[in-house]
Amino acid sequence: MKALQKRGNVMTMQKIEQEAGKAVIRGSCASGFEGVAAAFAENFISRGEVGASVSITHEGKTVADLWGGHKAKDGAPWEEDTISVVFSCTKGAAALCAHMLADRGALDFNQPVKEIWPEFAVNGKEEATVGMMLDHSVGVPHIRAQLKDGAYYDWDYMTDLVAREEAFWKPGTRNGYHGVTFAWTVGEIVRRVAGKPLGQFFQEEVAGPLGLDFWIGLPEDKEPRVAGMINAPLDPEAPVGKFTQAILSDPASPSSLFLMNNGKADFNSRAAHEAEIGSANGITNARGLAGMYAPLANGGTLGGVKLVSPEAVTRMSRVSMATREDATLLIPTRFGLGFMKSMDNRGETPGNQSSVILSEAAFGHVGMGGSIGFADPEAGMSFGYSMNQMGMGILLNERGQAVVDAAYRAIGYRTNEGGAWTR
Repeated sequence: MKALQKRGNVMTMQKIEQEAGKAVIRGSCASGFEGVAAAFAENFISRGEVGASVSITHEGKTVADLWGGHKAKDGAPWEEDTISVVFSCTKGAAALCAHMLADRGALDFNQPVKEIWPEFAVNGKEEATVGMMLDHSVGVPHIRAQLKDGAYYDWDYMTDLVAREEAFWKPGTRNGYHGVTFAWTVGEIVRRVAGKPLGQFFQEEVAGPLGLDFWIGLPEDKEPRVAGMINAPLDPEAPVGKFTQAILSDPASPSSLFLMNNGKADFNSRAAHEAEIGSANGITNARGLAGMYAPLANGGTLGGVKLVSPEAVTRMSRVSMATREDATLLIPTRFGLGFMKSMDNRGETPGNQSSVILSEAAFGHVGMGGSIGFADPEAGMSFGYSMNQMGMGILLNERGQAVVDAAYRAIGYRTNEGGAWTR
């Protein structure tokens, strides 16, 4: 890679074409962000990356936009416009829709859910609020009854089950990651308030105006661009954490229900891609993730597109619920209203050390297998990373964290030893 230059106030981007193991990395990178490209390349060389993309904006300008590898093992190249399922990164998109409605005065996070969705206010959920839906404290981390085949693809079926489910705990008293049910707790609130489906609202109000390749419900003509997801390789030597232990030992636990009671969902299928699962089936790439968060890293507005007010960005940045042991993930977690905050579990026992280390101001969401998108309003940075080779662990794995770390170093942050990146 050649050195990059900044001429006056104009950031120059250097094109990149670099071999990294069996992969070729392409794209562009600004001066000072060479460490991001190096970390991205190292993922292919030594960390098992197959196909991936990373994109970063800083102060409203793109400073890194890289992609490389293959759409499948020994498959076609991962191209500039390749997209993939980003799993729970979708929750950030769904949460943004709710915040946009709240910022317009159409929704109040302190509002009782029963005023919007009366059918939900039964079986111990009578006093649930909208905010509890977003911060994973509403008490419906999953469904106890065995789901029918293809359940996740059937909106009405799942919203009915979620509404009738008995609360696992009194809403608001603790939190447990609503790994899939977030799609219908938050999604149904958005649908009822906005008067249109979540996926349509997101496309018309966010992805469309920002020009993003990002869908919750993928049109069929985009299907050839999708890279199939590759399951994480099993490591028999890896320590077994409490989450895995619960899955193996307690079929009635939120952990086991979340992972095992899935109606035989196949997220590489056309049925899963075209469905609207606002917690898990968003399809995009790093550019789409960074692009969605870019306005939020700059006061809520960028390039003439206003998503929310600066006050709403502040609300998104705040911690709403934190716990020593998440009822589903069984590790310490910290959530804002719909977004993950920096979570440093490196000091936990082996098997329970899954982390996502950002700055304290940042908010966003990881996706199963290791994708991530986030905004850092204090740093003026947005970030996206997507891939098709899934990794082990509940939050980020070393591939995603490596490029996040490189991004923070590039803008002058010194250390994350305190549990979050600091200058």
